[in-house]
Amino acid sequence: MTDSNKAINGDLSKRVAVETSDMPWSASPGVDVWRKRVHRVGPTESGQVTSVVRYEPGARFPSHDHPQGEEILVLEGVFSDEQGDWPAGSYLLNPEGFRHAPWSEQGCTLFVKLRQYPGADRERVALQTRDSQWRPSVRRNVQWKKLYAQEPYSDFMRLEAWDAPAELGQINFPRGAELFVLSGRFADEHGEYGTHCWLRIPAGGSITPTSDDYCELYIKEGGFTYLRQAPDLDGTPRAVGQ
Repeated sequence: MTDSNKAINGDLSKRVAVETSDMPWSASPGVDVWRKRVHRVGPTESGQVTSVVRYEPGARFPSHDHPQGEEILVLEGVFSDEQGDWPAGSYLLNPEGFRHAPWSEQGCTLFVKLRQYPGADRERVALQTRDSQWRPSVRRNVQWKKLYAQEPYSDFMRLEAWDAPAELGQINFPRGAELFVLSGRFADEHGEYGTHCWLRIPAGGSITPTSDDYCELYIKEGGFTYLRQAPDLDGTPRAVGQ
């Protein structure tokens, strides 16, 4: 296996935290489309990938398929494809068999996960999260919005708003989880996590927030079922940009 095909943060047993704001942008196959990859297992352009992606104004990406699906959360600007225009706050889950040639007239920034959603009968989801109301959670000082859940698949995604993280106590993730900070910040005994920080908590892991800053997060649980595991570039797990 060449170095270019070796994994980035591919060991699912390790806790990882990546401040994407500290990472440089790297070129992608699309002209004027840039990316920051926090996770990749498999070939450079056809493996399982989690990234922050930026389209410059007027950027277009060639038409392509999405084997094993694609998940997109629009962070800034307006993302477009043949299905419509998707402004900041839009959430898309494009299942297997989906094909498009996306672009952005004004530019946009996205959180993107590729090839992590096998199953031809998955539903396509396209929603504007800013139009839905926050729901009260069983946990105090937490509100949430559903993004995706579908039987019999084990993965489920949601947004959460933490009014006072330090009052949440220990949050357990028996099957592991991925978190992406959308706004604000929180801290725990391992460090502080600002806007657009990506964390992966291994199965059986937990976090115990200590800060009092309001924050909003994307949270995915049950997704490890569909992830492959591999050693990282130097043979040991590492955090990108650290």
